[in-house]
Amino acid sequence: MADGRKECPTSPQAANAQLFGVLSSLLQQVESLTNQEEVELRSKIYALGLEVTKVPSKSTQNLDEMEIAKQLDKLSEKLDDVDRMISSAVAADPQVGSLLCSTANLWMPVITAGSEERRNLNASVEDDLEVKGKNSQ
Repeated sequence: MADGRKECPTSPQAANAQLFGVLSSLLQQVESLTNQEEVELRSKIYALGLEVTKVPSKSTQNLDEMEIAKQLDKLSEKLDDVDRMISSAVAADPQVGSLLCSTANLWMPVITAGSEERRNLNASVEDDLEVKGKNSQ
């Protein structure tokens, strides 16, 4: 692209690999700059990898409208929490907003993947995270 941003990956696996490659690189840069191993940040990246590949279980029962509404309310609460965290981070440091905007092409395909895409991503992320975890030990 002419504006300096990278093209969006063509597959969910590519999007996931690209996102976690960038996160891993940023983590290494932070550790290099601070001369400290960022155990907490590493564990959060690992948890994020698990979360984005989480596949909803197949329901053995048909949910009624009330149960679906309850589940949607829970998801809305989680999204509101994420929105508050992002908003406070952007308010505290304008560079956070700039970073989010400039890297949206990496993380948006990962967080917007559907169930089938998450099933396909699940194995690849677990493999990647195990390899990176062993390499860092």
